[in-house]
Amino acid sequence: MAKVYHLTDAGKAALSAKDETGNLPLEYRRLLGLLQVEGHVNVLRGRLRRFPDRLIEEWLKELEELKLIAPGKPQAKLADITFTDSRQPPLPPLPDEDSKRLARTTVIAGATLLRQGSFLAVDRVANLPPSKKSPAQTVILLVEDDPDQLALGELRLTMAGYQVRSVDRAKGLSRFLREEPRPDLLLLDVMLPDGDGFDILGKLRARPEFATLPIVLLTVKAELANIRKGLALGADGYITKPYSKNQLAEVIGRVLRHPA
Repeated sequence: MAKVYHLTDAGKAALSAKDETGNLPLEYRRLLGLLQVEGHVNVLRGRLRRFPDRLIEEWLKELEELKLIAPGKPQAKLADITFTDSRQPPLPPLPDEDSKRLARTTVIAGATLLRQGSFLAVDRVANLPPSKKSPAQTVILLVEDDPDQLALGELRLTMAGYQVRSVDRAKGLSRFLREEPRPDLLLLDVMLPDGDGFDILGKLRARPEFATLPIVLLTVKAELANIRKGLALGADGYITKPYSKNQLAEVIGRVLRHPA
């Protein structure tokens, strides 16, 4: 069973004193900041996917040895997931170093999307475990409200050899995730009539069972503010519409780390 951690009094004091002392390493500040609002190891892994799981586990052990964190009780049964309300899971502010890094990545992502129509968060993808399934065994969940785009997306995914499931509303996504096995990858439209793709992404990343689910955003908007928001919330990649079968298959293959 995955562990849950919380800050000790010493951990809270160390985090609040960081600006005055300046001697708390960034790796510790980053984890302590996240542990203020979410303590499940899977959620931490999802938030910090650009670091290997092994390294995150070692940092947590170090913090535990320093008595800055302590194991907590496993979470009670989670409430049913819903995407049609406006409540956002809380997020701590990013350390300055991470905020600057995100700004640089956003500019690169914007230029890459304009030039190529797709972008991968390569540092996140590098730490995703390679899928052991063939494309024919791989289930892609497509969330798209436009009927034409939905039909095209289903067709292109099928042509690329994947199993396809699809929903056209945030409410349908909630129902699917409650009732069906977890898909291997989620293709998520940013604009839905009954929900916002960024809200959905944030809520999924705050849930232990979906925190590490590979998620690629589909969008017609490539504004830097939107790109930054998606990357900050934990998107593994972006694809701008319209897209081709080859482009879709390439992005999915790279995220799931299928052999070329």
